[in-house]
Amino acid sequence: MDDDSCQTPLTTTTHNFTPGPSGQSFLSVQHPLVYLYLCLSQMFRNLLTVSRPSFINLVSRMSAQACRDNNMIFRQLFDRESCTYTYLLADNTTKEAVLIDPVIELAERDAKLVQELGLNLKYVMNTHMHADHITGTGLLKKLVPGCKSLIAKMSGAKADIHVEHGDKVTFGEHHLEVRGTPGHTSGCITYVSHSHKMAFTGDALLVRGCGRTDFQEGSPDTLYHSVHSQILSLPSEFILYPAHDYKGQTATTVAEEKQFNPRLTKNKEEFNDIMNNLGLAYPKKIDVSLPANKVCGLHDLPEDLAAKFN
Repeated sequence: MDDDSCQTPLTTTTHNFTPGPSGQSFLSVQHPLVYLYLCLSQMFRNLLTVSRPSFINLVSRMSAQACRDNNMIFRQLFDRESCTYTYLLADNTTKEAVLIDPVIELAERDAKLVQELGLNLKYVMNTHMHADHITGTGLLKKLVPGCKSLIAKMSGAKADIHVEHGDKVTFGEHHLEVRGTPGHTSGCITYVSHSHKMAFTGDALLVRGCGRTDFQEGSPDTLYHSVHSQILSLPSEFILYPAHDYKGQTATTVAEEKQFNPRLTKNKEEFNDIMNNLGLAYPKKIDVSLPANKVCGLHDLPEDLAAKFN
């Protein structure tokens, strides 16, 4: 990909940025004040001419570029079947990397990207024990020897490493803060990068929505408290990356969700009423996904479950 263009994970549309001083791409300008001014100018020019989903895609791309400028590699990957986002973050100097919420069907894609970028995959991490797809952690441990699986202790799933609220996941010079955000499930966590003003919210907070609360020890009360105290309490400019989106939206911000989220802008009683009356069907793969995800942090898919899955 050229330095002056970026692609969204869902389309092949290329966005050309306005050149900066001396023919530089505005995203490659090194002086922080000039960089900030040009970034904001470009964002607002685009806001006037593009739809909201396109603007959010732009924000996502700009965040990825900002990560590169700050010595962190960032990739947002997508599984069309389950509408799951997988995130690859890496230190551009040490090449240590982490992968968040991989999907088993695309584990080979992820392993190939890690190899192509010359990365040392340190951790394969999940935001929670998923019900709508099987995690790729077990398979990735085989495809990329040496990497460790990681998940919240409260999830009840097996893994090489269990984390709790307040822990830090380090890769190279970077780290992600673990924040407990239960409610969708009892073991949901959010990974926060304060240095890059971004957070990976799993299913706790989605773009203009949130995860359901009617299984896996879910609780509307708990989710409401978690999101408001641990995610929406972050600075307003933080970019939030969800584990899923079903409308082609790639990211959101704290400010947007505090203003526009149709569920979480309600008071707790109204929120509980909404969540208790969603009437959603159970995920199609829940009977296979949950048993598999309880053990896939340490092993590949067991043969009896593999037969059901195939």
